[in-house]
Amino acid sequence: MEQKKNNRWMPLIMAVCVIVGIFIGTFYANHFSGNRLNIINSGSNRLNNLLHIIDDQYVDKVNIDSLVDKAIPQILAELDPHSVYINAKDVQATNDDLRGSFSGVGIEFTIRQDTIHVQNVIKNGPAERAGILAGDKIVSVDGKPFVGKVVTNEEAQHRLKGPKDTKVKIGVMRYGHKVVKYFTVTRGEIPTKSISATYMLDDDTGYIRIKSFGETTYPELLIALAKLSQERFSNLVIDLRDNAGGYLNSAVQMANEFLPNNKLIVYTQGRKSPRQDYRSDGRGSYQNIPLIVLINEGSASASEIFAGAMQDNDRATVIGRRSFGKGLVQQQIGFPDGSMVRLTIARYYTPSGRCIQKPYTNGEDPEYQQDLMSRYQHGEFFSQDSIKHTGPAYHTSIGRVVYGGGGITPDIFVPEDTTNITSYYKQAAMSGLILQFAFTYTDDNRIKLNNFKEMMQLSDYLAKQNMVERFANYADSHGLKRRNLMIRKSHKLLNRYINSRIIYNMLDEEAWNEYINQDDPVISTALRVFRNHAAFPKKPQPKPARGKVATVQGCPQFHLQRNLTAYA
Repeated sequence: MEQKKNNRWMPLIMAVCVIVGIFIGTFYANHFSGNRLNIINSGSNRLNNLLHIIDDQYVDKVNIDSLVDKAIPQILAELDPHSVYINAKDVQATNDDLRGSFSGVGIEFTIRQDTIHVQNVIKNGPAERAGILAGDKIVSVDGKPFVGKVVTNEEAQHRLKGPKDTKVKIGVMRYGHKVVKYFTVTRGEIPTKSISATYMLDDDTGYIRIKSFGETTYPELLIALAKLSQERFSNLVIDLRDNAGGYLNSAVQMANEFLPNNKLIVYTQGRKSPRQDYRSDGRGSYQNIPLIVLINEGSASASEIFAGAMQDNDRATVIGRRSFGKGLVQQQIGFPDGSMVRLTIARYYTPSGRCIQKPYTNGEDPEYQQDLMSRYQHGEFFSQDSIKHTGPAYHTSIGRVVYGGGGITPDIFVPEDTTNITSYYKQAAMSGLILQFAFTYTDDNRIKLNNFKEMMQLSDYLAKQNMVERFANYADSHGLKRRNLMIRKSHKLLNRYINSRIIYNMLDEEAWNEYINQDDPVISTALRVFRNHAAFPKKPQPKPARGKVATVQGCPQFHLQRNLTAYA
């Protein structure tokens, strides 16, 4: 009998327990989850409900995935210019840029007249092993024609890239042959170098050009330094011009190589990201070598971390033009469907404490997007006096003044040289006609040009070929009317641009860098600084007193002014 009574009350007891559990769970959720629950209820639930309503009741069939792909960037655009959404199909290509390698056939190509032209073949890569040559024109992939309007960079990469050890059949038209030749290429891992040039500028000065900060940048740097050590270099130029950045850790590892022990390299801090300091460990092998860092308006993010660390620690002289001004740290967060966001979680600060992020309103701020054009129009590329600092003044370890609020300002400013630029040169460059002519000339003369294996040999040969006149005739037949006076004025610029592209097509990126650096005023300035033994910054001399300093409420006037600037 007692057992029956217990069974009768059991459902009621269980119901009461469930109700009590719900109340307890709600209490703790409301009291210990901060505002997160309210945000979820008031924000994302509305978005989910809206998507369900559209999917269920909208007049036409809607691709909800496509709608979400379009909506997420709009949400991120309300935050900052560098928080971005990357859909699943683009994630691989985006990561490949920084990973240091990708899986593919190993060619560099350009598209001309709706046809893929093989510009370069990666040395010892799958395509070279299969027999594909620079100059070949790809006309089919896996038995299907691949010419015409379907040929785009994205589609070409989609068809030619693929998992390692998979095969792709490529049909090519080769110069001097009338029938299509077919090659079966087994895809492999293709290294992508972040260091594009390592060579000696003169008997004493090594040069390293770093075009991005990826996973392999630091190991590549060590190899480059070892190569220069064999040449007995005693000075070093690190070229970060047009380097848009990459991984913070790569910049930190690189800076560590040149700094003594326990020097602050950079620190990051955000609303939910406590301050994190990155310091040198004293194990760097090049702590005392005279060093110059080159930057320009295209140097951003990790480039600015490295340049700022060298400048604030008075370890190197920075030469060039003011950098881009990106001081925001992104974290990659993946979604289950393979897409991801790069969300800004912190700001980074140079050792002196300056944040070099330039001002912005939100992700769609038109003034932010047009900042470089505005700098150009205001004359900043041509005059140091035109640089406008929006942030406060800070001081390096020996007391030199540096500024935050908009990039790294170089110690030595070198203006952009526009002396011989004409409207004809601008049109020739911006229309792509110079690139087209250089590739056509390379293709038509590849057999002869193959005889030149060194940059100087090829450069000397091209100097005798009257390339500017050849280009003027080519351009005239392709819609750019001949302007003899302008061609004469811009002759040196035209010749330099044309020859550099032919050298790039026939040799490699290092040869191209070596050629254009020959008469680069920034390189010339760097060499002059080394000759004057001035690569290590000097402590500023105190200015002579000019009488009493005005005070307000017992404080020197300059202190008041600095505080006003800092909090503006």
